[in-house]
Amino acid sequence: MKFLGVIPARFGSSRLEGKPLKDICGHTMIEWVYKRAKKSNLDDVIVATDDVRIYNEVLKFGGKAMITRKDHENGTSRIAEVCEKIDGVDVIINIQGDEPLIEKEMINSLINAFKIEPELKMATLKHKLSAMDEIKNPNNVKVITDKNDYALYFSRSVIPYPRKENLNNYFKHIGIYGYKKDFVIEYSKLPQTSLEISESLEQLRVLENGYKIKVLETNFQIVGVDTKQDLEKVQEVIKLKKININEG
Repeated sequence: MKFLGVIPARFGSSRLEGKPLKDICGHTMIEWVYKRAKKSNLDDVIVATDDVRIYNEVLKFGGKAMITRKDHENGTSRIAEVCEKIDGVDVIINIQGDEPLIEKEMINSLINAFKIEPELKMATLKHKLSAMDEIKNPNNVKVITDKNDYALYFSRSVIPYPRKENLNNYFKHIGIYGYKKDFVIEYSKLPQTSLEISESLEQLRVLENGYKIKVLETNFQIVGVDTKQDLEKVQEVIKLKKININEG
């Protein structure tokens, strides 16, 4: 199978306008995401954007990019457009464009899942939560799975309900996905579902239509950038750990 990493990146953001082009220790955020993704076992990586400024920046640092339509309602829809335009790819790994410290191991775990179970349509990651304030935070999407590690439900609420508090039961969903190329196109054309709208979680559309999502546990955490404060936090981490964008 051939694996392609796609990084959806748009210029507009209600909390941090133009964040893919924000400077992080001498490099733009999109360059950090792209170059860290390239360290994984992906066959190739491409940025899908609706903005020529982001497109030109990717080409400037030697990356690959594609201009997509401006009317996409989410990253999955943007990725589906890429899938309709490319050939020779079996699995897409959806890498968020605002996670400059993405770890190659997270990407590789999804790649390996499809190699082990070629019949998979979709897979994602989860990370164990250990503090009740994190568990109760609606910005942390929780996921519960069956004994075979397939998602039963995703929610912003506390699931499972802590009738008898047991911190071993709580996992945060990490928003990186792997999908079969054909499934991305199929899934993007499905109408929104009631639970998806209620929770504002597009992955629920998959479950409500009877498809399965494999959920793998990871020890790595994502540091996403939504605000100026998040940006400063990432800069501090890079300086503290002396992370080099060009080293593994």
